[in-house]
Amino acid sequence: MKYEIFKTDQQWRDELSESEYQVLRLAGTEREYSGELLEEKRVGTYSCRGCGAELFEAEAKFDSHCGWPSFYKSLKNEAIEYLEDRDHGMVRTEVRCAKCGSHLGHLFDDAPQTPTGNRYCINSVSISFQEQKD
Repeated sequence: MKYEIFKTDQQWRDELSESEYQVLRLAGTEREYSGELLEEKRVGTYSCRGCGAELFEAEAKFDSHCGWPSFYKSLKNEAIEYLEDRDHGMVRTEVRCAKCGSHLGHLFDDAPQTPTGNRYCINSVSISFQEQKD
């Protein structure tokens, strides 16, 4: 897919930390319960760490007890790209930023306690949080 934001591999390496590069560009996963945004409870917006595109609102965040920040819906449907992921011997739905193609995490339909039944399982290192100012 062609993305609105395109950077060479070297540009990504220069701009991202090693852990950000591993997740955002190589579809890695941060260690569960290690992410800085897992316990974030303030009102605000979560954006792609690669390009700044707004992805999730804090009101859609919930504690799924999976070890990564979880959201039940994206801010805008067009903000997320959905891809079939058959790695690790299972079929999952990978979620990427639709603006720059950065790997964010995976989408699962195993959250009946939410309004959508969905769980976006997102790596903290792939997103940034901006608190809403009153």
